[in-house]
Amino acid sequence: MTRFARTFRSTTSVAVIAAALLAGGCARDTTTTGSISTRNSTSLSQMSATQLDDLARKYSAKYEKSPQDKANGLAFASLLRMTGRDDQALAVMRKLVIYYPKDNEVLSAYGKALASSGNFREALGVIERAQKPDNPDWRLLSANGAILDQLERPEEARAKYRQALDIQPNEPSVLSNLGMSYLLSNDLASAETYLRKANQQRGADSRVRQNLALVIGLQGRFDEAEKVASAELPADEAQANIAYLRQMLSQQNAWNQIKSEDKKAQ
Repeated sequence: MTRFARTFRSTTSVAVIAAALLAGGCARDTTTTGSISTRNSTSLSQMSATQLDDLARKYSAKYEKSPQDKANGLAFASLLRMTGRDDQALAVMRKLVIYYPKDNEVLSAYGKALASSGNFREALGVIERAQKPDNPDWRLLSANGAILDQLERPEEARAKYRQALDIQPNEPSVLSNLGMSYLLSNDLASAETYLRKANQQRGADSRVRQNLALVIGLQGRFDEAEKVASAELPADEAQANIAYLRQMLSQQNAWNQIKSEDKKAQ
């Protein structure tokens, strides 16, 4: 099954379900840095795991010949992260940052690779060192916020997202990150507000739409969630995603019922 988004951590009941879905559930993360050319009409979000692996091998061959090629290295690392090879993506970015130690695009991607590998504090240090206080980069601010969310520092994370939006108003990727931040705090209404706004912007990608489907589904509006997910996913995959979400929510409800009965018995 594909995934709704990347892994986050939380301690609240609905957010625990979200974290499980983010880790192993439904829409594949299509966050990319660098230009990835597929040479056909199939988007990355619609590719099978086999197709993504084939594409990664093509970028790998080019990377072996020219590891200092910035565009190819960034695209290759993104594909590796999309296919779950986070350690390999991190190795690619560690080498690329040697060639481009002051390049904000490279440093931002390096920070994301560190975070994907669970090195959150190191990732935060990389992003903060790359940032220029007198001329802040909105991409770095957004990446900073995403890492702070994973360190369970939501208020600081949201401040970073809002700083990014001051520089790049209505940027869908930042609005989506802000929405997911509220989701992880179990504020589903705020999460939906920001994700809907993100989805209305030009440039909103598959990740934004699948995150919106997730937050709608977590509120029990499964038909609506499936409709959002089906906008670009094959119908059977969208149905499978929502079925998985229903199953997760059902398991959570059953667990809550057991805990309630235990309390009554005591």
